[in-house]
Amino acid sequence: QVQLVESGGGLVQPGGSLRLSCAASGFFLDYYAIGWFRQAPGKEREGVSCIRESEGSTYLSDSVKGRFTSSRDNVTHTVYLQMNSLKTEDTAVYYCAAVVANRDCSAYMSRSWPYWGQGTQVTVST
Repeated sequence: QVQLVESGGGLVQPGGSLRLSCAASGFFLDYYAIGWFRQAPGKEREGVSCIRESEGSTYLSDSVKGRFTSSRDNVTHTVYLQMNSLKTEDTAVYYCAAVVANRDCSAYMSRSWPYWGQGTQVTVST
């Protein structure tokens, strides 16, 4: 079955970096878009990024553009979220998710995603 496992979260100071990993298994990655979402306490879930390597389609929200990048390794079936210049407002639980995709990533960010990982906590604090 489809399985997504996130790792790499932790505590980091403002201005620091973290790289999150999402290990995907149980499905053919080429047919799916992989997204990163986050949810902070008391806030709605926010779509952060999406990647469809098969067509080079990527998406980054305005709040992280220029600081975060998403990439994927088709050999290890792992998707990464590199987060640089972290701010306190980036503190949240980060989830990766998967959806069958045949359009640009941006078309899926407001839709329902059927497959989710368990989440990993990112805390940006002094």
